[in-house]
Amino acid sequence: MILQTSPLANYLSNRTAIDEAVHRVLSAGRYILGEETGAFERQFADYIGVPYAVGVGNGTEAIHLALRALGIGTGDEVITVSHTAVATVAAVEMCGAAPALVDIRPESYTLDPVLLEQARSVRTKAIVPVHLYGQPCAMEEILAFARKRGLWVVEDCAQSHGALYRGQRTGSFGHAAAFSFYPTKNLGCLGDGGAVTTRDPSLFEKLRRLRQYGWDEIRTSRLPGWNSRLDELQAALLRVKLARLEEDNQRRIQIARAYHESLCRIPEITLPSPTSETVHVYHQYVVRCAEHSVRNRLMAYLSTVGIQTAVHYPVPIHLQPAYVDRLSGSRSLPVTEDICPKIISLPMFPELTNEEVGQVVEAVASFFSRSL
Repeated sequence: MILQTSPLANYLSNRTAIDEAVHRVLSAGRYILGEETGAFERQFADYIGVPYAVGVGNGTEAIHLALRALGIGTGDEVITVSHTAVATVAAVEMCGAAPALVDIRPESYTLDPVLLEQARSVRTKAIVPVHLYGQPCAMEEILAFARKRGLWVVEDCAQSHGALYRGQRTGSFGHAAAFSFYPTKNLGCLGDGGAVTTRDPSLFEKLRRLRQYGWDEIRTSRLPGWNSRLDELQAALLRVKLARLEEDNQRRIQIARAYHESLCRIPEITLPSPTSETVHVYHQYVVRCAEHSVRNRLMAYLSTVGIQTAVHYPVPIHLQPAYVDRLSGSRSLPVTEDICPKIISLPMFPELTNEEVGQVVEAVASFFSRSL
């Protein structure tokens, strides 16, 4: 079976360095908020191109704490998209705020800035653009809208580690940015983990307190906080993988090019289309079929020939039972509702071999030559 993604393969390719890092942490005897976390925060901030990073428990809490640090709470609205992991919307509601949904651009699957004005209300306080699948949002348009209307911007970078928009890394544009280090991410640990990046020193200090009960230096809670800490083991693993991130991303891009060169000759599917001003890092390689039934038959066929696929995401958030009919903007998302039944994620991870990539494209081509 050719897997759709494989955290195990990534571990095995870094095994010696990871095992040494684990031994180093275990021998040091400090397992929470020690030297490894501090070192990773500095290295990750430098990589993103900002002064500050704060390690937290996971990507959902990264969004939540970033919004909390900006003063977002009960009675406020936060504009975001429905075509994303549920974590994005869940984090907004963790603050007591209400998500307000806007539609996406069909070519990028990311937030359409043209639609922001229709989603804005007197309660709107922030925008959370999602750099989905490794493709950056149109940040210049989003930031221009936010500046004109006095709104905060928190980037959801859970899938865009290392992606570039106009030569600048995602995670360096907004007032803050949230990252997930879930094992399948471009930069993933071997458990849960997350981080918030920012250029604002006061926001940085507030985030450091919020992640640990609101404590100051003498463990006195100066404001209400949470328990959301990146542990030393995960920080040490992330330092190993951060050193390989650019190499891994380049391999993802190489795989994506191989897919594109072969699959672009199949008119029945739409391929990813990064613009000239972005560098897509292909957390997922997502193609769109002409019809829902074709997508389902393609997935079934690929499974029979030993190729695993996935759907990111099969049901938009606003149509899931926990959220249906209660999120603002839910009735104005035609692009989101059109694409979700048609998309499929092909195998994508750096350790895929050229032979396996060839097998995938051959199988996809074979399906369409037989079926249509």
